[in-house]
Amino acid sequence: MTLSDRLADAPLRPAGRWRTPLRLVVAGVFVVVLIVVLAGQWRQARPLLGRLSVPVVLASWALVLAGIYATFRSWRAALADLGGSLAHTRGMRVFYLGQLGKYLPGTVWPAVTQMRLGRDYRVPPRASGAAFVVFMLMLIGTGLLVGVPVIPLLGRDAVDEYRWLALVLPLFAIALAPPVLNRAIALALRLARRPPMPAPLSLGGILRVAGWAVLSWLCYGAHVYLLARQLGAEGGGLLWLQCTGAFAAAFVSGPLLLVAPAGAGVREAALLLLLGSTVTAPVAAVIAVVSRLLFIVGDVAWSGVAVVAARRAAVSAPGPLPPGPS
Repeated sequence: MTLSDRLADAPLRPAGRWRTPLRLVVAGVFVVVLIVVLAGQWRQARPLLGRLSVPVVLASWALVLAGIYATFRSWRAALADLGGSLAHTRGMRVFYLGQLGKYLPGTVWPAVTQMRLGRDYRVPPRASGAAFVVFMLMLIGTGLLVGVPVIPLLGRDAVDEYRWLALVLPLFAIALAPPVLNRAIALALRLARRPPMPAPLSLGGILRVAGWAVLSWLCYGAHVYLLARQLGAEGGGLLWLQCTGAFAAAFVSGPLLLVAPAGAGVREAALLLLLGSTVTAPVAAVIAVVSRLLFIVGDVAWSGVAVVAARRAAVSAPGPLPPGPS
């Protein structure tokens, strides 16, 4: 049995005795800092919650759902380009249930879960694992592409704290070139003594992955914009641009720091700072908290849709019913 097979079949338990406690401690620190910041703004932020109407919150959530769906299409494009194509409903089950692993401490659980679920549909674990890596690299890379140019529009504090993202962007631009990715994947497979990928990454495939990822950032920026306008922020196109860039930069800060489950606390703290010169601190605090809740509910909702759709497809199609999420 190969390394990829052993990883896909292994029970989901943390690697190392100290990594999980350390990550939990760091995540706890971020959460405590966020709570302290929110507590300081609570007196001003509390009345703002009453300004959020149900239609605006639902519209904002719809944009989050659209953005999450675009990330699924980005991942599916990467998997298809690598020769591991999945039907739409099956791909949803593999992706959305796997994405729930990001709420666990550590960064490997989404990839491991997707590798295991992909085996239900005869997708080689190496294809699932490589697709996840390419998808995450592209999500971060396009997030940097969207967020970094906007940082100068977000104030001096944002520039001082997040100028390091501009240094990371060229590295991702190089790493995401198909020749570089193909060589890196081939080297990893040789070291793992695995067969080569069913198909190499192509320029067209990479562009499709990137296109869906950029669309997700546009949706996410629009959901922040709706919340900001509802909470009294003024502005049109410029405000939407600032909201989109701020959210993208805040979002990618979580995966780049690699410390907290789903970037918990990191994204909120970054969003508070990046939006600080665009909206008031209480407004930024409300946006950060409401946005996080919308994403959690969105991830759970899409997972439920994926499970129901996959089971209905399995019932109507010949062959055994695929295993459930447990």
